[in-house]
Amino acid sequence: MSSKHAWKSPPSKAGEKFLGIRVLALLALAFWAVSYILWNNHNLPVVSLRQTTLSPYLVEELRQKCSAIRMEAGPPESFNKRSESDRYVPGTPAVLLRNATLWTGGGDDQEILYQTDLLLDRGIIVSVGNDSYNHPSIRKGRQRLQVLDLDGAWVTPGIVDMHSHIGDDPSPSLRGAEDENSVKGPILPWLRSLDGLNTHDDSFELSISGGVTTSLVLPGSANAIGGQGFVIKLRSTAEKTPSSKLLEPPFSLNGSVYQDGERTRWRHIKCISAGRVYGGSRMDTYWAFREAYDKATQVKKEQDEFCAMFESNQLHGLTSRFPESLQWESLVDVLRGRVKVHTHCYEAVDLDALIRISNEFKFPLAAFHHAHEAYLVPDLLKKAWGQPPALALFATNSRYKREAYRGSEFAAKILSENGLKVTMKSDHPVLDSRYLLYEAQQAHYYGLKDHLAIASVITTPAQVLGLDHRLGYLRTGYDADVVVWDSHPLALGATPRQVFIDGIAQLKNQALSSKPPSFQKPPRVPNFDKEAQETIEYDGLPPLKYRKIDSVLFTNVAHVFAFSGKTIVDRLLEYGSTLGQVLVTNGSITCAQTVCMTGVPIGIEVVDLEGGSINPGLLAYGPDIGLEEISAESSTNDGVVLDPLKDRIPSILGGEGSLIRAADGIQFGGRDLLLASRAGVTRAVTAPSHSGFWGGLSVYFSVSAVHRLEAGAIIQDAAAVHVAIRHGARKPSVSTQVTALRNLLLGHADGLAGEYFKRVALGKVTLVVEVHDLNIIGTLLTLKAEIEEQTQIKIKMTISGASEAHLLAEELSRAEVSVILNPSRPFPTIWEKRQILPGPPLTHQSAILKLLEHNVTVGIGVEELWSARNIRFDAGWAAIEAGGKISKEQAFSIASLNLEKALGMSPVADFVATRGGDLLEMNSKVVASILQRRSTVELHFATDES
Repeated sequence: MSSKHAWKSPPSKAGEKFLGIRVLALLALAFWAVSYILWNNHNLPVVSLRQTTLSPYLVEELRQKCSAIRMEAGPPESFNKRSESDRYVPGTPAVLLRNATLWTGGGDDQEILYQTDLLLDRGIIVSVGNDSYNHPSIRKGRQRLQVLDLDGAWVTPGIVDMHSHIGDDPSPSLRGAEDENSVKGPILPWLRSLDGLNTHDDSFELSISGGVTTSLVLPGSANAIGGQGFVIKLRSTAEKTPSSKLLEPPFSLNGSVYQDGERTRWRHIKCISAGRVYGGSRMDTYWAFREAYDKATQVKKEQDEFCAMFESNQLHGLTSRFPESLQWESLVDVLRGRVKVHTHCYEAVDLDALIRISNEFKFPLAAFHHAHEAYLVPDLLKKAWGQPPALALFATNSRYKREAYRGSEFAAKILSENGLKVTMKSDHPVLDSRYLLYEAQQAHYYGLKDHLAIASVITTPAQVLGLDHRLGYLRTGYDADVVVWDSHPLALGATPRQVFIDGIAQLKNQALSSKPPSFQKPPRVPNFDKEAQETIEYDGLPPLKYRKIDSVLFTNVAHVFAFSGKTIVDRLLEYGSTLGQVLVTNGSITCAQTVCMTGVPIGIEVVDLEGGSINPGLLAYGPDIGLEEISAESSTNDGVVLDPLKDRIPSILGGEGSLIRAADGIQFGGRDLLLASRAGVTRAVTAPSHSGFWGGLSVYFSVSAVHRLEAGAIIQDAAAVHVAIRHGARKPSVSTQVTALRNLLLGHADGLAGEYFKRVALGKVTLVVEVHDLNIIGTLLTLKAEIEEQTQIKIKMTISGASEAHLLAEELSRAEVSVILNPSRPFPTIWEKRQILPGPPLTHQSAILKLLEHNVTVGIGVEELWSARNIRFDAGWAAIEAGGKISKEQAFSIASLNLEKALGMSPVADFVATRGGDLLEMNSKVVASILQRRSTVELHFATDES
């Protein structure tokens, strides 16, 4: 034995026993101390090791789990004392916004602060008020402070989209990139939208340019319970991952695990309360709900009983672990009131069913989304368990399926007047969330109060999502998600000058023009109380009738936008404080001057326009206008034509030489047509419904006619020849489609098709080609030149759709090819539409402006029938965002004269009378249509308050 170990001696058995006792004593003392601390922190009892075989580590785990099930959802009390955001990016400069007009979201959403300052630093708002420049957080760091003088510009919190599929249904849409739905069953609460979030979605930048800073990304609508939704910030991150976009996700993304001592965070789940979910009936759907919540109830009960035993020291001999289920834990959290339940729902029958289920299983509903019939049953909504759900609505998007048929533009107004929370949503990409603010503007136009309209896309969704401790307000400690606007947020065409997310500026090269002072205040919208009340009285389907009269005198007229040859001119009738008169007899304007009559003869009706205008009647061009009533219901539609490139055409139709006329399937009296008539649209052009290359002959007709035999109902039964050349898995190759068109133009066709394509080749009939892709447009221009070289005759060709046409503006002009942009504000839905010109604030020019500046004849179309009523605002928007480079007269032309020229039709001199302003403005209301071709004036029912 070496000397250095000589001092050690073997321990005695008594010493070992004493040492063991000391160790056990220390362990017992330590366990007692931990138990004492946990008791004081969680109000849970001390569990003696003598009463259980569980290890101390498992006991501690069980303490945490039993404590966690009692946690309420929401932010910690100290949240707004923070000095830095959890999403702060080091190095982000502080920003001082000076001389701003702040819509703060405070004071019941009505607080506005004028000529004041807002300081953003470390990802949060650190000061609101004129002393912000001297705030302690920047006294020592002014060298990193960016100061922006806004000269009174409007500033709001960032827009919050409460219903989006951005990232999960990305743009452009490509196979394998769409991850919003599962087809694995009706009840799938364990799925998560986060797992399908594609950060390469082109929509992120576009939506930010519309002021959207935050979105709730929900699963799709294929299942009764489709899965969990996640709230994200839209800005790009250095990490470039879905997880780095998350805002307050659950503490663990893999189960209900919570940070010790914290309140839990809100979670979100998507339900679909409607018939025909996953192939089943309503009875199937609601049984699936009840079965799922019954299962969750059993898991919750087992957890509660387990913890009751644990807390009362009844764990002797217990070896089982805490009862939980990874599949069902999200529904257990629903029952514990810690999940915001978002329900896709339309009709009263479904609203009622889910409210019954919420009461049966005692869980609150955060919001009904879509909810097209909610305004008809406001008292029902107040019977939901806990509190009434909010309503997440479209403004005017209705009637696209049976469940949405009773949808009303007055829903937001009616629901808010019944004390219910209203949010507007995009359902992106159903509607482009870049224009979510436009939904609020329309809701305001149809009666939602101005402060509630702004709140509907900012403060109210933040409240409903449980994020109003950090979003939705301009307050100290809130996220530095801020939008600087070029006009009042409710002014048509309001566009961000800058968008900050987490204090980081998002617009690198703002492309904006200044707007006149009138745009810096909210529009003076019309009164729709009478129409809203009538909508309720008629259970959502009020009669959309009008009254025909022969002669009318319009008084207090400010403008007459009249036809002069191939242009529209403004014949100003307002001279100082004096307004003019317009006399209409048998549908014709016979006088337009300061005074047409000093007295009013018997038989002439007088209508006061209160500073309004006589405007050109608008023309609606797009698919299925007048050929369908409910898009998703085949029994209400004309149907789709056969395509000779993929279908066998029966000889009874003329074989491959058949050409279908849309006039044969026209349906007058549809609700969308009559609503369009009330919004200034007097006529429409539509081609036969088609899904492939073959279109047919379009029809030109009156939108307000009762039936086709009425005088002037059909203006032209065969207007233009239509084909479509598009990419697609179920379509022949593009080169095949172009070859077919070439042969048709060269006379290689029989029957009616051969006759009409011969007339196209002779320049007597217009050929309209639906196409978006730049390369295909170039091929068509080459084909046109090729045919014209052979025939020495100019072909009348128009490109419709035309998302990428702006890239060939000069070539289109040189070839004398017209363009119908559809939609008027393009969006990169699919690959062949990806090269759009987005317009302000991302680019100085819009596609419309660029094409017009190259002398291309430009018209605008509508993608879906319901949106025909919004043509007036689409045309007005085109002029507004052009910053004075497109006049009102030109704006009227792109929705009337230019379309007639592009479609090869003679101009029709219809007019529309508006009260309170002109047709392109949000402060006016259509009161009459003046139809010379039908020798009548139509006074619109429930809108003539004279």
